[in-house]
Amino acid sequence: MIATALLLALQAPLGAPTVAPAPIPSYPFAVGERLTYAAKLGIVSLGEGRVEVVRLDTVRGVDAFLFRFTLAGGVPLYSLDDTLESWTGVHDLLSRRFVQRQFEGGKTRFRHYEIFPDSGIWHELSRKRTGESSRFPTDDAAFLYFVRVTPLEVGKTYEFDRYFRKQLNPVVLKVHKREEMELPDGTKVMCLVVQPIVGEKGSLFGKQSDTRVWLTDDERRIPVQIRIRFVFGTITMRLKEMQLPPLPAPGAPSPT
Repeated sequence: MIATALLLALQAPLGAPTVAPAPIPSYPFAVGERLTYAAKLGIVSLGEGRVEVVRLDTVRGVDAFLFRFTLAGGVPLYSLDDTLESWTGVHDLLSRRFVQRQFEGGKTRFRHYEIFPDSGIWHELSRKRTGESSRFPTDDAAFLYFVRVTPLEVGKTYEFDRYFRKQLNPVVLKVHKREEMELPDGTKVMCLVVQPIVGEKGSLFGKQSDTRVWLTDDERRIPVQIRIRFVFGTITMRLKEMQLPPLPAPGAPSPT
């Protein structure tokens, strides 16, 4: 037996030992999830929004989800086209990269951050500056997915020192109530109405935006409605189409 094992070992190709991919944690979302929203200003159609898990990527050798949040549309004399992109670790849900592109009312804003959880710093490449990161960094786009995996109770307010720019912590999550909503297929579901307060002035989830998110009170925590206040009025994004891929089985290996 020993001789046979030794012979097999000698016949094996030289190189680094093969390491099995780490299993994927159990999440209520998966790559390919795409949620499309009709955006309205009151009863006036404004445009379209989308929240999606675009693909798996790698950042500095770490497997990462690419999350994307988009909102585009406008009213006479005012238009907007906002995109938030987050590269967030598959196994720890920590942000590694955050890119923000905003065009609102003729003003353009671009931010590109590289985030280093291990060293506790972030670099903003677009403005060539560096700052201290929180221990468990989460950016504006990734926070919505963090909320989806966090246990929540109606009437409670939660604070987390998780925003990647440490000086802007804590991020706050208020759970206001439960409310019945309708999915695109006509199904009635109960939702948790939550208010995330994340980031600085100008953020889609900043305090001045007074954002509300209606999350299905079930295992998938689907955002059915998102309401955001802008300078010209309050936009309501109502889910009109959802693409929900099967969730990976618990313990499934991470794709390579």
